[in-house]
Amino acid sequence: MLNPVATITIFQKQPNPKEFSSGEAIFEEGQAGGYMYGILHGDVEILVNGKAVETISAGEVFGTGVLVGIKHRTYTAKAKTDCKLAFLNEQGFLFAVQETPMFAIQVMKSYSERLSRLQHIL
Repeated sequence: MLNPVATITIFQKQPNPKEFSSGEAIFEEGQAGGYMYGILHGDVEILVNGKAVETISAGEVFGTGVLVGIKHRTYTAKAKTDCKLAFLNEQGFLFAVQETPMFAIQVMKSYSERLSRLQHIL
């Protein structure tokens, strides 16, 4: 598996990372989306039905569902601390997978683990 440093390296290659202030919404549950995110710095809180269910940190990815066929966000992502995020659209994701095939495995693992945790919480 890729470690957080390798994940950050992939996302650092992306131009124009976005900065979010603590408490700022990154995206809302139900919104259409076209990007997945990688956390370069800071913490992001995941909320389902307004309830905080997980906090993720630098080196982790989120928002991947919209790149694999889910049309709308299934949770809200909010900056828990000031954070810096890089993002990939579908084309960028496919390019990253071609350059580093293990990245696809890490993304799938992250996605399935988050889904499993959420199913147990809800």
